[in-house]
Amino acid sequence: MAQQYSLAHLTVLGCAPPEMTYIAARAGYDFVSLRCIYMGLPGEPNYELARNPEMLRQTQRALTATGVRLHDIELARIKDDVDPKSYLPALEVAAKLGARAVLSSIWTDDRAYAIDKFGELCDMAQQFNLTVDLEAVPIAGVRTTAEVAGVLRAVGRANAGLMVDIHHFHRALDRPEMLDGLPREWFHFAHLCDAQLKIPTDRAEMIRIMREERLYPGEGGIDIAAILNRLPKMVYSIELPHLARAKELGYAEHAFRCLESAKAYFAAHKAHSAARKPSRISA
Repeated sequence: MAQQYSLAHLTVLGCAPPEMTYIAARAGYDFVSLRCIYMGLPGEPNYELARNPEMLRQTQRALTATGVRLHDIELARIKDDVDPKSYLPALEVAAKLGARAVLSSIWTDDRAYAIDKFGELCDMAQQFNLTVDLEAVPIAGVRTTAEVAGVLRAVGRANAGLMVDIHHFHRALDRPEMLDGLPREWFHFAHLCDAQLKIPTDRAEMIRIMREERLYPGEGGIDIAAILNRLPKMVYSIELPHLARAKELGYAEHAFRCLESAKAYFAAHKAHSAARKPSRISA
């Protein structure tokens, strides 16, 4: 089966879900990954489909018309004073639109609290046959792949997963080899992008790059293939926000270039990947 790709909403965050779906279809993506849980961040549009019936209908029509599928929704954050039940409407929308997964991250340092609430979120998602995939975010409460693995082991839910974001993985100083011993059933999809090899030491600059200036695969310094070769074959969700390029090129062209650069990168690294890891993906 050919490699499948999803267009992550942060890549084209200025586009509402229906427009984003049409852009994804024209560019050649198989899926979209929608940010339909509103986080209230400065300047971030509100695409809360559960509270916008007309936008939900338009999104459903776009998915049906294009054949693009919804892969996952985001972002169900576990933070202090969060009530996982507040995510229930979004989970219902995800199920209605045929999603497979919910992306989550942990933004509290209270480990016992985080495990309890993440477990509750997993239980809620299970009734909709959704996985809950936890990503390490180097500026959050759970910062590394090892910390995510610890949460998953403590929670012990069959639908809990580990989502590797290439940018975050590199910024957390995680090493590709550490993925080798992790359960294969934890992995459902990965976030794909590139970034400069040098890691910013300033938190504000790290956040700026994370949200505004990621790079096309092969353009930066991350050894993407070394990471993905250690994972089972899965959907790659391209999360590649670059505000300057989106402004210059337009969202549609930027989304197209994201996908084309990913395909070109993996074509260039195919022989290398197959030689190193014949039992893994041949990216």
